[in-house]
Amino acid sequence: MGKELGQLMLEITLNQRSLIFLLSSIGLITLPHAWHIPLPLFGFFSVLLGWRFVGIWQNQWLPNRFVLFLLTLFGISLLVIQHRGLFGRDAGTTLFVVALGLKLLEIHSKRDVYLIVYLAFIVAASQFLYEQSILMAGYILLVCSVLLATLITQNASQTRPLAAIKTSSSIILQALPLTIVIFVLFPRLEAPRWMWLQDDNKALSGLSNTLEPGSISDLSLSEELVFRVRFNGEAPPPKLRYWRGPVYSQTDGVRWTANDKNTQQSAEPIFTGLAYAYTLLMEPQKENWVFALDMAEAFDASLRRNGIFQLQTSKRLAERAEYNITSRPFYNTGAISQDEHKTNLQLPVAASKRQLELIKTLHGFDAKPELFIQNLLNHFRQEKFYYTLTPPLMPEDPIDTFLFETRSGFCSHYATAFVYLLRIAKIPARVVGGYQGGEINKVGKFLEVRQADAHAWAEVWLDNKGWVRFDPTAAIAPERIERGVNIDLQIASGAVNFSPLIGDAATLSWLKRSRQLWQSIDYNWQRWVINYHGANQMQFLHSLGIDDIAALAKWLISSIMLISLPLAWWLLRQKSITTNKAVKYYQRYCTKLAKAGIVKKSGEGARDYAERAKKQRPDLTAQIEQITTLFIRLRYQADTVAGDLQSLKACVASLRIS
Repeated sequence: MGKELGQLMLEITLNQRSLIFLLSSIGLITLPHAWHIPLPLFGFFSVLLGWRFVGIWQNQWLPNRFVLFLLTLFGISLLVIQHRGLFGRDAGTTLFVVALGLKLLEIHSKRDVYLIVYLAFIVAASQFLYEQSILMAGYILLVCSVLLATLITQNASQTRPLAAIKTSSSIILQALPLTIVIFVLFPRLEAPRWMWLQDDNKALSGLSNTLEPGSISDLSLSEELVFRVRFNGEAPPPKLRYWRGPVYSQTDGVRWTANDKNTQQSAEPIFTGLAYAYTLLMEPQKENWVFALDMAEAFDASLRRNGIFQLQTSKRLAERAEYNITSRPFYNTGAISQDEHKTNLQLPVAASKRQLELIKTLHGFDAKPELFIQNLLNHFRQEKFYYTLTPPLMPEDPIDTFLFETRSGFCSHYATAFVYLLRIAKIPARVVGGYQGGEINKVGKFLEVRQADAHAWAEVWLDNKGWVRFDPTAAIAPERIERGVNIDLQIASGAVNFSPLIGDAATLSWLKRSRQLWQSIDYNWQRWVINYHGANQMQFLHSLGIDDIAALAKWLISSIMLISLPLAWWLLRQKSITTNKAVKYYQRYCTKLAKAGIVKKSGEGARDYAERAKKQRPDLTAQIEQITTLFIRLRYQADTVAGDLQSLKACVASLRIS
């Protein structure tokens, strides 16, 4: 009776360990979703998970069917209250997480455990709908190893979490070569456009269709990545790194608005100078803008250049996208249409007296536009104007306030004031938003452009030259254009900071180099793994000479066979070696028992033989049980460890029968 009670207590302990292992893995899987689904719903799941943890030791506290029904109704009510739509990423993920939490409270059999584990695999995979970084991939691989170990513990004779994790890791490592082959060769299908649900890019920041005082300075303290660029040859110097974005032509005196709809390009620009070919990897965006080096001459078929020379994409905005572009920094855009001329002279109100006096002083009404522009830039340069991230507030009449009172501003203040004065002088001008500069990653040999590099400059239309770029910021703070922004110091101090001169930063600190190394790894991960879509796959397969489905099938089958057959041979051989040695040691054990008169019958199983031997020789019960357990595990089960075979050998050798 005492032995049976002890065995029952052992089984209860093992079941508790198994449940703790299962619930802990579920907690790890759902943890990243705390940032993805509404807080009340994640809180509801957390309560259910905690409740089930308590139920491991206090089984009577678990809910009955009626309470579980009420909890289900409450979960459905929360889903309705926190309405995220019937379809799409958020709605599906939330539903699976809540269903997983409710299912945890009704674990009654192994079937329930299997269902929970399979549901947890779906929840784990849904993480990639939100984040596809290499860190997230490593985390998901880890939690999937734990989930697989949970399945192993459910089918093992003993619950040994560490041994189960080792086995699951071995299985995953064995599956990786096949996974890589299928990833590279198996045809990839792109989601149709009607499945591009619009609920996954609303939290993105960046430039918008409107430009107001302070809007760009808000981005100057953000290190959020916008895009990365790898040039085919030498990168252009910092002063030519203008990445063109929205063009702001309409203004009410405070706010400037971009209008890229229905803009037809009148003529192809005439390009001169050196061409820069590069691959641009865009992060997910909230607009269909592609920030090409000003100005793009050749580009992918998925891009179009509108009438204001801005590139726009037809690809999905919420996904990273890669484009091959060639740009030339010197160009002539040609003539201007009447509508465009009128649009870029638009002013909300008549010019103020001070504005007219300033323009007159700078010969805006009686000299050529080029002379007036130069005089205006000299005015910014020679007078006491300041470049700052934190200018005084100018809620009303910001142009006058900036020009004649505060004289402190960021790039958008200088660009809008510059354009406004030119329009008063009847010179067509507009504000261009985008990014300027970027930091070279010396480890990966590519350029990184972040939100802190956001910038605004001016474009002026001149006879025989077309639209010409002028940057008033260069007159006030030439370091901003020539050296770029020191993002780390700027964020830390909250004030304008420029990158050091090349001579001042000949060597990178180990911390900076380590960060650039990681960014280089992430860049290649995004390019070659995340961005490996159908078009890239076809291009890669063509390079291997795979031009049709028959050739692809041959490659796929051959690759799978090339990996599977040696792996299967090695696994079967290892199992055969282990099994043969285990049988040899077990036969020695049977020989020793036979000398004591306990002969193994033909067809008698190891467990039955052990029970008969223990009845005849109670003094050997512990040794017989240990040898039998080890032999069965080595002969028939998969949850063995390296020391089991040696343990069996030692136990048989130490068996002494008088």
